Amino acid sequence: MAQTGQHPPKPSGNGAIEHYDAIVIGAGVSGLYQLYKLREMGLSVRVFEDAGGVGGTWYWNRYPGCRFDSESETYGYSWSEELLQEWDWKEHFSGQPENERYLNFVADKFDLRKDIQLDSRVSSAVYDEDAHCWEVQVEGGQRARAQFLIGAVGVLSAKYTPPFEGIDSFKGQSFHTSSWPKEKVDFSGKRVGCIGTGATAVQLIPIVAQEASHLTVFQRTPNYCAPLRNSEVNPEIQAVWKANYPKIHKKCRETSAGFEHEFDPRSALEVSEEERLALYEELWALPGFTKWLGNFHDIMTNQEANETFAEFVRNKIRERVHDPEVAELLAPKDHPFGAKRIPLETHYYEAYNRDNVKLVDVRKAPIERITPKGVKTQDAEYEFDVIIYATGFDAVSGPLTRIDIRGEGGQTFKDKWANGPRTHLGIQTAGFPNFFIAASTAFCNYTVCAEMIVEWIADCIGYLREKNLSSIAPTLQAEDAWVEHSKELASYTLLTDTKSWFMGRNIPGKAPALLLYANTVPEYRKECREAAANGYQDFVLQ
Repeated sequence: MAQTGQHPPKPSGNGAIEHYDAIVIGAGVSGLYQLYKLREMGLSVRVFEDAGGVGGTWYWNRYPGCRFDSESETYGYSWSEELLQEWDWKEHFSGQPENERYLNFVADKFDLRKDIQLDSRVSSAVYDEDAHCWEVQVEGGQRARAQFLIGAVGVLSAKYTPPFEGIDSFKGQSFHTSSWPKEKVDFSGKRVGCIGTGATAVQLIPIVAQEASHLTVFQRTPNYCAPLRNSEVNPEIQAVWKANYPKIHKKCRETSAGFEHEFDPRSALEVSEEERLALYEELWALPGFTKWLGNFHDIMTNQEANETFAEFVRNKIRERVHDPEVAELLAPKDHPFGAKRIPLETHYYEAYNRDNVKLVDVRKAPIERITPKGVKTQDAEYEFDVIIYATGFDAVSGPLTRIDIRGEGGQTFKDKWANGPRTHLGIQTAGFPNFFIAASTAFCNYTVCAEMIVEWIADCIGYLREKNLSSIAPTLQAEDAWVEHSKELASYTLLTDTKSWFMGRNIPGKAPALLLYANTVPEYRKECREAAANGYQDFVLQ
């Protein structure tokens, strides 16, 4: 889409070093708000953004069907009443084009572009221990220094494509869903192959199926997909939202996962089967993540309780897919409901009832290679005009470890996180002073948690400046305690044995570790608030 407003030109790498109070990597949801907060405090800030526009995930993920799985009224920023009143959401679960427009609207309204440099991929960041500052290098040679460095790179921004043999030999078009072209891709009359059936593919497949002459879907692991039940927002609902935004955001801050949904305090096993099924049917008829986050509290901690709902979902899949064999391929049986991200879908299962859609089980017949004509599995070769890689992300740690970040003593961030994320509060890592991670790793509505983290970082920087301190980093003891605390919380859930991006098991060679923080939003908020209220006693202040 065309960009409005101005952004600074990209300087050439001529050897000069620019100086700022803070550097932010990324101009997505977190990065834009971080820029606003720091600039509000009077800091000079430069944001380096790899993309050609602002928006982060909503810039890159332009694939057909991409949209929120959070309710629109809860995903938008809560920090500006004026913004809340000016912006009208068109759908209850907003699509990518509107989401990108929204974030551009924010950038223009608050005049953020003048401090954002687009098309600027940060290649390295090195901490200068004597000067207590970071030196950042952008691809092309440009260098900049700042006391504070904030990684607002998101949790799902480092795309992953399996290293299929022959991947460069394919003669047709190929796309990864997270780097989709701005121009519309025309599938009409084309044979299309889609590799993957995660949340992205579930949004994309029904639309491609309608346009393509034939679609072949390669599935490794089926998912428990739940109906999105999206609809347009009428003026009456819009008015209700605008009159009640303070209440909406208050509720989001108080619920376990930062949505308007809250778990049922009862156990799935303490009610009768009739009562249990009645609740399941009620939840199923509702939009969004209600099926996940408004369910009995123990479906995420008790295998027997979880299975009651998992089988309910499998039966819903069987009802919608006409071919019993295909239905069973689409019905997950190897992991609990909710142990992987729950894709929200619109007509996904009905796509497999179409004559022009074929499902291939790559567990039974693995993909051997990509050929000039298409995809070769153990059993057959499929010829395509287009291949779509809906193969996901090197989540949470990937966006950071792909940058050459070096802290005290030259230690690399990649080595520090080799066995999983090592932080205190999910925000800072020992040995990397003044480096903050502005990305929500809690199980929550992203913007709700991201705002809180951005505000914590801004308050921390304000504290350092007020006390005339030069640096902050957590103690190794605090970091060790947080890692163990996070592992303990994870052990109470059904997440740790599942092959998912939650655990990093979708990436070959990546050490398995729960990449998200398995605590409630109010408890996480409390932990962060107490760390600051206690004078940052678990941190090294210099």
